[in-house]
Amino acid sequence: MNIMGLREQRGVVIAATAKIRRYGERWMVPSQSGNGVYMVRIAGEHQCSCPDWETRREDCKHVFAVMYVMRREENADGSMTVTEGIAVAVEPRPTYPQAWTAYNTAQTSEKEQFQTLLFDLCRNIRTPQVKRNGRPSLPLSDAIFSATFKVYSTVSARRFMTDLREAQAKGFIAKTPHFNSISNCLENPDVTPILRWLITQSSLPLSGVETDFAVDSSGFMTSRFSRWFDHKYGVEKMKADWVKVHLMCGIKTNIVTAVEIGDKHASDVKFFPPMVEATASHFQIAEVSADAAYGSRATTDCVHAAGGTPFISFRRNATGGVGGTFEQMFHYFMFRKQDFLAHYHKRSNVESTFSMMKRKFGDSIRSKTDVAMVNETLCKILCHNLVVLIHEMFELGIEPMFRQSQAELSVNN
Repeated sequence: MNIMGLREQRGVVIAATAKIRRYGERWMVPSQSGNGVYMVRIAGEHQCSCPDWETRREDCKHVFAVMYVMRREENADGSMTVTEGIAVAVEPRPTYPQAWTAYNTAQTSEKEQFQTLLFDLCRNIRTPQVKRNGRPSLPLSDAIFSATFKVYSTVSARRFMTDLREAQAKGFIAKTPHFNSISNCLENPDVTPILRWLITQSSLPLSGVETDFAVDSSGFMTSRFSRWFDHKYGVEKMKADWVKVHLMCGIKTNIVTAVEIGDKHASDVKFFPPMVEATASHFQIAEVSADAAYGSRATTDCVHAAGGTPFISFRRNATGGVGGTFEQMFHYFMFRKQDFLAHYHKRSNVESTFSMMKRKFGDSIRSKTDVAMVNETLCKILCHNLVVLIHEMFELGIEPMFRQSQAELSVNN
């Protein structure tokens, strides 16, 4: 009686429930999620087109499923071969302790604490003096406070006015702006660097906590659509536009330390070094994990130059013969695969960060123009950081202190 591993157990389930077809030397195995199929090759070296095999280069659940199907088909008369009883070793599910007292306190006081932290950040923003006729401009600090607080609320600008009047009554803003002023703030391209600076400042209180980081990208859907005529099929097609966000976050608290937003069709590699450099200027980097989209000699050397170890997945055609840190990590992966993967799988925390952000503040953008879409996305990330800080205030007992040296930040309204 043999003991099965977790992947082999799942392979048995797939072999028993899914319809697996053979095409020459390859087998087509349906995905358990129902999204597509994977091609498995058993002859010679086992291969599978699933991400698990490409990352680990070891037998995955789809390979085990095909092996069990092949074992069933050994009888020429079409009868099924009954294998001996198999004892399935059920691995205990990992559990993570939850500080419920701190969690409950953070949740019940989050909205009030959010306004306090956001006010502390925004009060350092100076409004430039501009000589012009008419009504005085809305203070820049109030405009950015209102725009970020509006994104936090997840409601429209008009429905948000009640919250703004309450914020004015509490002294967080000097006066209640018109709802159009919030939209105008997001439309201002000079607000973008200020929001990026606020994101950096909001991460600094956890600089003594985070040493391991993860990088990934994700998209936020917009309400703007692109239409084109497909000459091949003679029909008009339509697709929603989206904003692609690259970010680096700490794996313990999910705080975002750096963010880059660029062309959604551009290569991911070029966005990696700026995020590492921005994070290294405020944090001590021990290691950085990322998927194969960020794999290159430039990215691994960048992490090494920052004093960290890069655990970046390798593409299928990688050979490691390029020298530098990339070659060293490739040999590390080949000869100490399990140890490498234990570090690499910390990357899942950045996916959790995106999930937290989208579930709480929405996975879509209301704005219509390119500038406003970028600024609204940055506001979502800033809101996420402040919520993380609020939780850590009660769980770790930290007192966020924001720097006061950037009061000269301003834009020309």
